[in-house]
Amino acid sequence: MNGKPIEVLLVEDNPNDAELALHALKKAKIANPIHLVRDGAEALDFLFCTGAYAHRSKADLPRVVLLDLKLPKVDGMEVLRRIRENPDTRMIPVVALTSSQEDRDLAECYRLGVNSYIVKPVDFKQFTEVVSQLGLYWLLLNQPPVAALAEVT
Repeated sequence: MNGKPIEVLLVEDNPNDAELALHALKKAKIANPIHLVRDGAEALDFLFCTGAYAHRSKADLPRVVLLDLKLPKVDGMEVLRRIRENPDTRMIPVVALTSSQEDRDLAECYRLGVNSYIVKPVDFKQFTEVVSQLGLYWLLLNQPPVAALAEVT
């Protein structure tokens, strides 16, 4: 790594859910920079340093992607597919954070290589707690594959 703080990429088109997730991460004292993108196309631009994010270094990959599935422009399944197909991004943990409780979405996400599938609780307090726990786990407890991340820098 290059010494910069590790980032969280939050891919969420619903402004209320995005605000709640950001609030929950802040409440959990997650100090890592969090980048919010509002659709799948913007997520891909961020991850692959294209379009509005062409100035980003490919070495500055997020530590975790919190990915909604029902997104405009490019859906979350396609974002996940592209992340896993690319050698530079395939090791990034991806957490599907979605309202979909459909068995086919769950199965397809795991087939594509999602690391975790979380159904968004409808209750504000539960949603806040789930996102807080996600942030703490993926940023503080989980050990990333250092050798694999070093290959992309």
